[in-house]
Amino acid sequence: MARENPTWGHRRIQGELARLGYTIVASTVWEILHAAGIDPAPRRAGPSWRQFLTAQAHAIIACDFLVVETVLLKRVYVLVFIEHGTRRLHLAGVTAHPTGAWAVQQARNLAMDLGERIARLRFLIHDRDPLFTSAFREVFNAEGLRAVTTLPWTPRMNAVCERVIGTLRRELLDRILILSERHLALVLHEYLIHYNGHRPHQSRHQRPPNTATQPARDVTDLNDLRSIRRKPVVAGMISEYRHAA
Repeated sequence: MARENPTWGHRRIQGELARLGYTIVASTVWEILHAAGIDPAPRRAGPSWRQFLTAQAHAIIACDFLVVETVLLKRVYVLVFIEHGTRRLHLAGVTAHPTGAWAVQQARNLAMDLGERIARLRFLIHDRDPLFTSAFREVFNAEGLRAVTTLPWTPRMNAVCERVIGTLRRELLDRILILSERHLALVLHEYLIHYNGHRPHQSRHQRPPNTATQPARDVTDLNDLRSIRRKPVVAGMISEYRHAA
């Protein structure tokens, strides 16, 4: 109990044992912890970063920049946001010339798009990119979010956002030639519809971000299997499967 709950002191553990029917005095619990080399006092150690992300998943939104090279070797920047709890992806903006003012405007647009859902969020995670200015953070502070800045050269602190950027590259950008900023925006918009509306996610028990429950069908019914149809999306590079109407 002490190792699984770092903030519990010996009296809190005594109370939990009492709830389980074990009547042990607090001093005995203290002696057991002390003999095991565990500090009997509370707050022995704070939660790890992974524990924090897991416990606060539904209250976290994270962001980062995705950099894309066009066929003409023009560099384009995409500001990506992802909600940890639902894995819902947001493509805030696409530009070849990002500035602090541009990032602030994308933050305002996102806050409007989130609507009432933003009230359920408490933390914004981002790196130390100078484009994430104090004005950028203030947009979210005004909505009750606290900005958490990752440490230098520590991409794991923003692992969920890093993974979705990797997914964008593997499933889309590494398989298509981007002609221009406008072309990139159109392709990403198509992929966003697929990602949020159809693509399964392990962390959500194979449900897409916009789906609350999975349909249940009898896998022994062969007629059900014969009714499955492939639907190519995002310029035919990605397949979705659905039952025929």
